[in-house]
This record gives sequence, structure tokens and C-alpha cells, in this order.
Amino acid sequence: MTIRYPNGKRFETSPKSRKLPKKTNEITYSNRGMTLEEDINTTNEWYLETGKAVIHKKPTPVQIVKVDYPKRSAAVIKEAYFKQASTTDYNGVYKGRYIDFEAKETKNKTSFPLKNFHDHQVKHMKEVLTQQGICFILLRFSTTDEVYLLDATHLIQFYEQMADSRKSIRKSDVERYGHLIKIGYHPRIDYLPIVDEVYFS
Repeated sequence: MTIRYPNGKRFETSPKSRKLPKKTNEITYSNRGMTLEEDINTTNEWYLETGKAVIHKKPTPVQIVKVDYPKRSAAVIKEAYFKQASTTDYNGVYKGRYIDFEAKETKNKTSFPLKNFHDHQVKHMKEVLTQQGICFILLRFSTTDEVYLLDATHLIQFYEQMADSRKSIRKSDVERYGHLIKIGYHPRIDYLPIVDEVYFS
């Protein structure tokens, strides 16, 4: 399937090209959550079920251009494009406050590349902060399975300095300005206690 991005670029994806994880009976600490997104989604489901917060992943509107019908009972999307650039990944309500955040992960052990963020996302974060909303990013260093909450104001500062200085955020700076989130079983990434500490204490 071909997906067209707002900037005109195309991305080809095929189910046959996706590598499936090898089956193994070994259970390790690092593979309990396959991706950061899946871990956050299950955490948000737990928050919703327990009445702690209402936070969901934002849907990305897609315009379908071409559909093939190999069978009368099945349809295959061959080409589509995003109607608009996405803002951040998640939003919702917690303790009467609007909450909005982006989630990113990297295999880099010492820094977090700023190229993972885009102008329209940073602009959106600024707009949320202007309206007194809670806005942050969750950063995962996948090789060490560490997840940090970093307030959007710090991300914005690093991003705006990117043209004149580093193209990434040092992990030492993430540790300095961010807050390490405890990784557990259920929920997997319990980030609301850190939200309480940073925004409600």
C-alpha cells in the first residue's frame, strides 16, 4: 500500500515485508511490551477502567484513494494519504485538566535525536501550553528500557536551539530535566504519578 504524506513524499508498505518476531518460550523483562505505543495504550486502558483518567491515542485521518477487490468479500487498500499532519499522539482529561503528550523511542544509548520531532508538533505543544494545558513527551531509551517524562517546555527549548547547536538531546539532559517513570506489570508505564509530582504538587 502507498501512503502519501502532506509533504508529497510516499511510503510503500507491504505486509509481506514485515518481519514477525521469533517465537520463543523465554520471557524476558524487555519484551513484555513490544512497542512504546502498545505499552502506553494498555496503560491508558487500565487508567480508564479504574477511573483514573480518560486518555486516548489520537486517530490520524486518512483519505483512501485506491482500493482493489481481489474477492467479493474482501477489499485491499492500495493507496491512501494523510489528510493533514498529525500533532501529538495522545490527549485526554486528568483531574479536570487537559493533558496532551507525544511518545517517542530510540535505540540510541546516549542521546535522543531531535529529528524525531517536527515543526507542526512543536507548534501544537506551544499552543497547548498557552492554554494552560499539561503538555509533555514520553521518551523511551529502548536498549535500557528506560522511559522519561520531559515537560514540553524543555523539548521546545532544545528544538529551537537545534539550528545553532546539537541535533539531539543528551541523555544526561533528559535525566537532568526529565523524570524517570517506573516500569511495572500492570500498568506497564505508570506515568500519572509523575504527572501528579510535576503538575499537581
